[in-house]
Amino acid sequence: MIFDRARAAVTIAGICAFLDLYAPQAVLPQLSETFHISPAGAGTTVGISTLAVALAAPFVGILADRMGRKRTIVTAALLLEIPTLMLIFAHGLDEILIWRFVQGLLLPAIFSPMVAYVNEEWPPAQAADVMGLYIAGSALGGFAGRFVTALLAEHFGWRAGFAVLTVITLACAAAIWAWLPAGRHQAKTASASLGGLEALALHLRNPVLLATFAIGFAVLFSQVATFTYVNFHLAQAPYSLGPSQLGMIFLVYPIGAAITPASGFLIRRFGRRQATALAVATACVGMIASLLASLPMIVLGLALFVTGTFTMMSAAMGFVGQAARQAKATAIGCYVCSYYIGGSVGAVLPGLLVWHAAGWRGCVALIVVTLCAALSLAWRVWREEAGRGAAQVGGQAID
Repeated sequence: MIFDRARAAVTIAGICAFLDLYAPQAVLPQLSETFHISPAGAGTTVGISTLAVALAAPFVGILADRMGRKRTIVTAALLLEIPTLMLIFAHGLDEILIWRFVQGLLLPAIFSPMVAYVNEEWPPAQAADVMGLYIAGSALGGFAGRFVTALLAEHFGWRAGFAVLTVITLACAAAIWAWLPAGRHQAKTASASLGGLEALALHLRNPVLLATFAIGFAVLFSQVATFTYVNFHLAQAPYSLGPSQLGMIFLVYPIGAAITPASGFLIRRFGRRQATALAVATACVGMIASLLASLPMIVLGLALFVTGTFTMMSAAMGFVGQAARQAKATAIGCYVCSYYIGGSVGAVLPGLLVWHAAGWRGCVALIVVTLCAALSLAWRVWREEAGRGAAQVGGQAID
């Protein structure tokens, strides 16, 4: 029974980590109009949080290696209440950006230790499945944050949305505290861990980990770019969707959540590279489908894109936890840093680079090129790691 509760806690941690992160995304056109700013300027409300995540992530990994996984996760989830609550009382874009930045600083203390926890507490044969549950939870959290904010913004204003998110975040923190067991392998991991700077240097000298960090950059760059600028695309004629209708677009996230747990099976059955190739193909087909005029086809395309990119995320995050022999939470912190730098760039760069010149078509082209580059890197580097990966995980080949 406690093992089932542990899996539920992992899923809830995914929900908690992503509930607040992208919440403003569905109301970006509304923010752009209210504050008289460009799409790229509105995107800073998302990019500022992902930038803060990137800045905090490596140091959170060092903290979690010493302080303990569960204690770090629960403390961060409780502290997250403060900036989320303060957003309700913000009077202007500057205040919103300040509290969004604080949210971003706290979020890595939830997901970096949790990824390390999964790789430590479950055997390799099960870790991929549990990681799929975490990714599914993150998909549900990402959808819920956007949907709640969009739905309430249309009827009661965006402040009501953040009030509800505050309550949900508190409930998630309580569930993690009650259901997540203390790590059985934490004492061993802590005693064997390197000093913080030494661990960072070790990981940054590992070319395989560096390549995997770059793949993470590409994944979140693509996700944030897609769901930031598709909102502006669909807010324009001939669609002219309002906030609550744009919030419904994020129903594609539960679709991704339902399918993503199968990523563990795909990785075991076909290998990490092959599963990633299938994921990239699915995501690219989805992006191309989003160019069609039919709104249902656009939604279907976004659902395919979410399914593919969440599978890529599951493959990359699981690989980092297995490839790092020491200071796993620090390695995952480095991955998260690169991943969220990608999100920050994805929130702003397409608006500066291609949106004004080529609109949504330009964004799609940029995203497809980015995903294909990530696949090329994964195919080359993960193949080189296959032999060492088998040795690291009790003789079971990773690829």
